[in-house]
Amino acid sequence: MTLIIFLILFFVGINALIFLSLRSESDCAISSQNQIQFSIIIAGKNEENNLENLFSALHKLEYDKNKLEVIFVDDNSTDNTYNLAVQISCTFSNFRIIKCTSKPFAGKKGALAVGIQSAKFPFILITDADCIPENGWLNSFSNCFNNRFDFVLGVAPFYQSTNNINKISCFENLRSSILTFAFTKLKFPYTASARNFGFRKEAFIKIGGYSNTTETLSGDDDLLLREAIKNKLKIGCVTNRSSWVFSNSKIKLKDYLNQKARHTETSLHYLFSRQIVLGLWHLINLIMILGPLLFFLNQLFLLLFLTKMTVDIFLIKSFDKKFGYTFQFFEIISLQIVYDFFLIINFFNAFTKKIEWK
Repeated sequence: MTLIIFLILFFVGINALIFLSLRSESDCAISSQNQIQFSIIIAGKNEENNLENLFSALHKLEYDKNKLEVIFVDDNSTDNTYNLAVQISCTFSNFRIIKCTSKPFAGKKGALAVGIQSAKFPFILITDADCIPENGWLNSFSNCFNNRFDFVLGVAPFYQSTNNINKISCFENLRSSILTFAFTKLKFPYTASARNFGFRKEAFIKIGGYSNTTETLSGDDDLLLREAIKNKLKIGCVTNRSSWVFSNSKIKLKDYLNQKARHTETSLHYLFSRQIVLGLWHLINLIMILGPLLFFLNQLFLLLFLTKMTVDIFLIKSFDKKFGYTFQFFEIISLQIVYDFFLIINFFNAFTKKIEWK
């Protein structure tokens, strides 16, 4: 009985803290007219099908073109990515295409490092070749960096569809976003998304770039953020709609599991304090969702499940639109159960699947 009450109070208390932090005013809420200079870096491999949409979206950004450059690094593509990138970019004076023939690090990190080294502007924004930023993307990040942040995290939602794997991906992205931005606002950042991530170039150099993040092939975002945390740099987040960067989710189960295995494998290299807090959080959530299976031990275990579902539904409906989604009542119940059990599957897959950069 005492354990059940403790779990309920702890779970409700943490979620109340998450709720209040996300309802609080953003650190980047104060607007500024001072547009800073950005270098947008994209590392791409075999992305010929995405280039036209990407370059068109980047060209439409509402920003002074003299304070903006786009650097696309082709990482040894075997399709027509490089030639097409050169062809499209010819009409844009502030676009540069780099063919990456040698890299300081393996995988995507090496290609990004080449682009960042070539950047002429003091602020870097990272995104992926299959992404579409909102037109006000740079203004939102400029405003945040003007508040003296060294690293800034942005929202990266998936386009929603009726595909079941897409629904799972979108729900997982929403749950992750809620935790990510709440913890960042609570001065306990732990993860970022390379689809929407920015930093000062001097801060990147200060922490050694990607040189201390080579434990795994992935982690060009999370492990770079880890180094920023270790060096006590100022980390903020921007969540307003104009700062979002959209992309399509995986639509096949195999692709989704491979992607999540890669992300989960990276989390094994988080700072120990982050691993402990996140591990405890996910363990408590798992115990509560298993409440009905423990009903035979004590009927009060059912309260754990009912409390979790009630709090989860409230939290999701409070913030789904804030992060680019819309979920119905019964969808939340089923997807929450699927999400919690996929956490277990993804954890074990992280130890068994081979991690590759395309």
